[in-house]
Amino acid sequence: MSLIRSSLLVGLGSVTSRILGFVRDVLFAQALGTGPVADAFLAAFRLPNLVRRILGEGGLNPALVPALSRLESDEGAKVAGDVLGAFALALLALTGFVEIGAGLLAFLLAPGLHDDAGTLALVALYTRLSFPIVLCVTLASIAAAVLNWRGRFTATALAPLAVNGGLILALVVLESGFDLPLARKAAWLAAASSLAGLIQLAIVAAALLQGGSRLVRFRRPRWSPLLKSLLLAGLPVLAASGAVQIFFLAATQIASFWPSGISWLYYAERVIQLPLGLMAGLSASLLLPELARRHQAGERQALVTAQNRALEVALLLALPAASALFILARPISTVLFERGAFASTDAEGTALVLMALSLGMPFATLAKVLSQTLFALGSLRAALAAAGIGLVVTVTASLLLAWPLGLTGIALGVSLGCVSHAGAVILGLSRFGLWSPGWQGLSRLARTAVATLVMSLGLLSAGSLFPEPEPLVLAAFCLGGLVLYALAAFATGALTRDDWASLTKKSSEPLRPGAGLS
Repeated sequence: MSLIRSSLLVGLGSVTSRILGFVRDVLFAQALGTGPVADAFLAAFRLPNLVRRILGEGGLNPALVPALSRLESDEGAKVAGDVLGAFALALLALTGFVEIGAGLLAFLLAPGLHDDAGTLALVALYTRLSFPIVLCVTLASIAAAVLNWRGRFTATALAPLAVNGGLILALVVLESGFDLPLARKAAWLAAASSLAGLIQLAIVAAALLQGGSRLVRFRRPRWSPLLKSLLLAGLPVLAASGAVQIFFLAATQIASFWPSGISWLYYAERVIQLPLGLMAGLSASLLLPELARRHQAGERQALVTAQNRALEVALLLALPAASALFILARPISTVLFERGAFASTDAEGTALVLMALSLGMPFATLAKVLSQTLFALGSLRAALAAAGIGLVVTVTASLLLAWPLGLTGIALGVSLGCVSHAGAVILGLSRFGLWSPGWQGLSRLARTAVATLVMSLGLLSAGSLFPEPEPLVLAAFCLGGLVLYALAAFATGALTRDDWASLTKKSSEPLRPGAGLS
């Protein structure tokens, strides 16, 4: 499959999943609003959804793909089966511990609710009902990594749609056919998320088993040095590859001390995750295997070139998206969420948080793309250190800014965490001698910035004519901004016809040990 077809397939799956996630969260806001029940549900949903997002963006790929790339085909199939079996046993044990200790976990997720025993009890209940999704999506992610390693992307791109699609179906059914109290309605949604995760696992497992023993070979897991390293690296890899998600988890804990803080931060983050999640998914699914192959073949300059090219494309998308979200934050929050139990004051608060988060989005994208090089090198320590620095800055800045600025200050703390994370990743690459953006990259960045400025001025002008746009007007803003940016990008040279031609070359097959690239 050509690189452009693979990119389009993975990108289409990511975009569709994010759009369904948007629809899901709009229905969440309509059904649950921003009161105590909503805060309890979203606090409980935060942890499994965090794991699902990290894994859905290829969170385990950094540990699995480079390791599998160093093995012969038959040995790789055996190791893949060992990893699936070992992780299944470990996750079953973890799920059991969570079911037993959900009360303590609820306090850790939302410490600001310590004086509200009833709401904390709801957090514990919803955690017990929704946490089994972690078992399902983790195993699905491991299977997806094996499929990506073999150059198969269809099932891995489409399977994640099951979770959001299942929750949308559950919301529609609950809203149309039943008149349930909010607390019970949220309980059904938590249970539905676990069932949807099981469906996702079934889809990926079917695709994996279709490949027979060539893709995976099951046996009683053998405790090998490789399996040990993968198991021990699992949690650090998730922490490093899902750094931004962990920043939001920490911010949610701080936001729990403010009324409706969990809800406002959650809904604003969901808007940010549409473009950010797309780039993260493409990076882990497509860029990482390519970088791993280059590193395995000893092609250092080719690795740097691939990294820089991916960064140019990522910023080509991230800069205009961040600018548009900042300018359109208020109409987006109003049009998407202000209905049912979601009041106008909630939309205003969510908009302010969204504006603050949009400032850090380009840096989050930069860090996500560049981290793939560290993963390809097997330098988990550097990636984890960068994530740790970002987390420390997030917590410190959020606490310092929260008191004068409230939830907006917490969101600014997350953005500052993304900036520091990106800087730490660049520092790590510099130590390996792999940070060399070059004149071409800097020139492309400047042209992208000019095109983004043109689009921003156009959106500001249109916004002055329609200060309170309706859904159709907002859609016209988005489409018009996209067209204006595309024209400006071609005019400035930020986007060229050669960019499309360079994507049509064939992607490489998995490398054999010691083999070079064709």
